[in-house]
Amino acid sequence: MLRKIAVSDLTLGMYIHEFCRPRAHDPFWTLHVERELSDEAVLQRIQASTREVWIDTRLGKTPDEHTPILAVASTHVPASDTTATCIKEELARAKMICGRAKDAVMTMFTDARMGRAMNAKDVDLLVEEISTSIMRHPHALISLSRLKTSDEYTYMHSVAVCALMVALARQMNLSEEQVRDAGVAGLMHDVGKMMISPTILNKPDRLTYDEYEAMKHHPQAGLKILQDCQQVTNAVRDVCLHHHEKVDGSGYPHGLKGDEISLFAKMGAICDVYDAVTSDRPYKRGWDAAQSIREMASWKGHFDEKIFQHFVKTVGIYPVGALVRLKSERLAVVVEQGEKSLLHPKVKAFLSTRTRIAFEPELVDLGAPDEQDAILKYELAESWGLEDIDALWAGDAAP
Repeated sequence: MLRKIAVSDLTLGMYIHEFCRPRAHDPFWTLHVERELSDEAVLQRIQASTREVWIDTRLGKTPDEHTPILAVASTHVPASDTTATCIKEELARAKMICGRAKDAVMTMFTDARMGRAMNAKDVDLLVEEISTSIMRHPHALISLSRLKTSDEYTYMHSVAVCALMVALARQMNLSEEQVRDAGVAGLMHDVGKMMISPTILNKPDRLTYDEYEAMKHHPQAGLKILQDCQQVTNAVRDVCLHHHEKVDGSGYPHGLKGDEISLFAKMGAICDVYDAVTSDRPYKRGWDAAQSIREMASWKGHFDEKIFQHFVKTVGIYPVGALVRLKSERLAVVVEQGEKSLLHPKVKAFLSTRTRIAFEPELVDLGAPDEQDAILKYELAESWGLEDIDALWAGDAAP
């Protein structure tokens, strides 16, 4: 008998059938699924990283009679059911985290503008909360943070880059200390913008040449702010100063190239641009996630190629939110990365490409062994007269 329980009720001796769902591509989770739980350290990490788990009572210890059972399945948990539930739950949590994070970043940046010291403990707690969400489900918060209004762009951009940096650092198998530094760097990389004139920072149109030159001073302004914060590491300061450098030497402020740019600054450059180009601005509609990956891949000399390949694995060849045409003559939106292949994500089909008639959305796991459907190509939402496909994958969590 399969039962879904809260991880707080998970004990040694229980047989783990499936997680709901932390980081699908992390070896930790694949190593400890479909086996009996026998290690106290593993139990503690599970309880710190996700909320619910499916156990098999036929193969391991049975919960006591007082344990709340969240769901029951006789022999098999349909992948689409657990996936839909876990995505929905994590998107709801991610929405709350995004709201708290935005408020915290606004406070920190305002303190910076007023010359007050930032609370390093608050920064650490915020990065830890974002990192834990990404461990539970690697794409929920990253995808949701792309959906931002123009008046909150500066603050939510910092939250989004933090989440991307954490996910990228984990994908690159960096140490936990490096993951934490990457997250803090992402959160603080644009703090110098608080020293830029609000008329430039909040301008609803494209910047003039002189305004752009003034905006380009924000890395040095950010470094000056962070130099007064003793709890911030040199790696974080370096990302703040050099996240606009390019590997061909054409970036700013110092025109560094190649290995003159640090690992974290190279990571920051990719995460910063990705969130910027996928975000709507008053003067420009953001590209969809898939188009952004294609465009960024074509910018030779801009990014470190090896790190960019890691980034593609982080967000997916078909990122969450991408609109795709299926072999079955249906339009679908990507809702989650595939567990075994970046080419076979989980999608939600919702419209016939032959009749242009919408139907009740259907979750399709393109990586399932018996699934014959496949992605033919990307599609543009405007080509189909679609205005809000984000609601299809974000649901109630969409702003």
